[in-house]
Amino acid sequence: MSILAGDMLPYGTFQVMGEEGPETVDVIEFFSGKTVLMFAVPGAFTPTCSASHLPGYVVHLDALKEKGIDEVVCLSVNDVFVMHAWGKANNAEHLTMAADGLAEFTHSMGLELDISAAKMGVRSRRYAMLVTNGIVQQLWLDEPGEFRVSSAEHVLSQL
Repeated sequence: MSILAGDMLPYGTFQVMGEEGPETVDVIEFFSGKTVLMFAVPGAFTPTCSASHLPGYVVHLDALKEKGIDEVVCLSVNDVFVMHAWGKANNAEHLTMAADGLAEFTHSMGLELDISAAKMGVRSRRYAMLVTNGIVQQLWLDEPGEFRVSSAEHVLSQL
């Protein structure tokens, strides 16, 4: 069962690239005391994720902040080096590019997607969630193979 609006985010970690290399981020500490919009993609550098999903959040970052979002996080089941390179390649330096390399955080939320048949293994479902002080306020979860409700444009229309 996946996480739902009203649920507290589970304990977990993800990685980001810091000034001196990979850093592990405690989920509870990171989301504490702020409003965060986190969106997840099945994979960095994949077609829909690179052409539409990430760029939408880069383009609409200021509009999201005007709606009260303190931080925008892009999460993917990729390693921290890939997430960092993908962020740089897409001018996403003002987003937090979060790596969930072993899908542990993704599994703990029940938002994993097994695409082993496509030789991609376990990844994250495509979603966006509004989190205030660690509690999920809204969850926009796309069906596998879709890109609709988790887009920056759709999320902005709902805020």
